[in-house]
Amino acid sequence: MLGSLVRVVVFCGFAAVLGGCVDHANAPLIVPVAAQTDPPLNFTGVAHTICVADGNFMYAEARRQYELRAGMTNMPIDAANEEATARAAARRQYVACLSSQGYRTVYDR
Repeated sequence: MLGSLVRVVVFCGFAAVLGGCVDHANAPLIVPVAAQTDPPLNFTGVAHTICVADGNFMYAEARRQYELRAGMTNMPIDAANEEATARAAARRQYVACLSSQGYRTVYDR
């Protein structure tokens, strides 16, 4: 009995630490699209975490693709353009992922 209680406490602590890794300060407002007729697939926190991971992967992939294209054309890499392209790809992926989860994003900027 005590062993399972310790496991639960450790698991909750581990979940709290991992939850702190997600940047909630710059997170958009996530609104369900049709909560009455078709509920979202996951809770907002779960969907946000999944979609942040997808966006991070797309960011790295966009940077890799930019560098490959620059290498194929023998052009120097423009760091500002590479960053802008990667950020735009990550944002598109994040919004598309949230849309597939049943949410839309509202940015206040």
